[in-house]
Amino acid sequence: MHRLGLSVFCSVAALSCAAPALADPIKLEVANSWTSGGEAAAKQVIIDALAKKGVEWVDSSIAGFESANAAFNSRLMAGNPPPVKAAIAGLDQSEVIGQGLMTDIDATAKAAGADKALPKLLLDNVTFDGKIYEAPIEFHGESMYFYSMPVFAKAGIAAPPKTWDEMFADLDKVKAAGLIPVAWSGQGWQEVKTFNTILLSVIGTDGFNKVYTDKDEATVRSPGFAKAVDIFNKLHNYIQPGSENLNWNDATAMVITGKAALQFEGDWAKGEFVNAKQTPGKDYGCEFAPGSDGTIIISDVFAFPKVKDADQQKAQQILAETVFDPKVQVDFSLKKGSFPVRADVDTSALDICAQKDVAMVKAGKVAPEQAIVLTPAQNGTLTDLISQYFAAPTSTDAFVDGFVAMLKNA
Repeated sequence: MHRLGLSVFCSVAALSCAAPALADPIKLEVANSWTSGGEAAAKQVIIDALAKKGVEWVDSSIAGFESANAAFNSRLMAGNPPPVKAAIAGLDQSEVIGQGLMTDIDATAKAAGADKALPKLLLDNVTFDGKIYEAPIEFHGESMYFYSMPVFAKAGIAAPPKTWDEMFADLDKVKAAGLIPVAWSGQGWQEVKTFNTILLSVIGTDGFNKVYTDKDEATVRSPGFAKAVDIFNKLHNYIQPGSENLNWNDATAMVITGKAALQFEGDWAKGEFVNAKQTPGKDYGCEFAPGSDGTIIISDVFAFPKVKDADQQKAQQILAETVFDPKVQVDFSLKKGSFPVRADVDTSALDICAQKDVAMVKAGKVAPEQAIVLTPAQNGTLTDLISQYFAAPTSTDAFVDGFVAMLKNA
């Protein structure tokens, strides 16, 4: 039959000549706490890439990492976990992996070259008993602050401060100009990150690693540590009223809209600036805390609870494969404000803020965030200690004693 004849035949008997129907996508529930504008935009990068592979991301998001984590753990213990969870690299997942509740992605990760492309620090923290269990999507730098260039100009601040004395002098200028010096998020995990940012800037990367990785009591009882505690406490004089439990991205919005001068925040804040169509170096600036000789890093990862359904198991591995894709890693970071974990990807498209973190990582001037090296119990104690101290400051000596006790509570 010639082509015209076939065309006529098909128009009459369309059912017999129709293209085969596409299979329905595999639905994959993903538990996460990515609810801000920048996080949602980044998440969409993975959602779109998965759709091309026949997997539909079913979003199960709860605002606030601690709330999302608690909800996930409740479902996991009840035997009804979502098949994927966005988590943090480190010891947080080690307990449930040890209990046999999670699925490894070892073969998929190695096929993607992850065992060679991931920095050793990260690879070690997603590997348990010789197998890779988690798929890291990016690195975040946690020891910067982001500032409004128009607010700095209005307050007469010509350049970012080089010391903490200069920082407080500049914050006084902002207060005198009738604006909020520091946009503050009263969430416990946020206060821990701000304290750590100050700590690294005062005692250095080596000192920071001695505190959290080596659990060195002498460093915790040093004058440098005490100075960091005092600087943290001094910030009380510069934050906005009603900051208790304010979401981090709401505090970021205060900087974006010019209501506040700066925010101490992880680089995920850039996702909010990107979402607001603002440009680094023009609308806002980014700097490491005064005196910093390195950066604190953390990594978002995907973890995979064991599920019985074969399609779900297949979709888990497809998600892991997608996360390791170099293009997905770059596109995700461009939206979220982070930088890729793979050492073999081109990072030239990243903004000037990300390049500062990338340079620190390449120079080896990094310290792992405390969640990577502390147990979940220690992390909980630390969060309570810092939050309670900021809410109702005690003596520096009492804080130090509590910190030492936390480190010994392994």
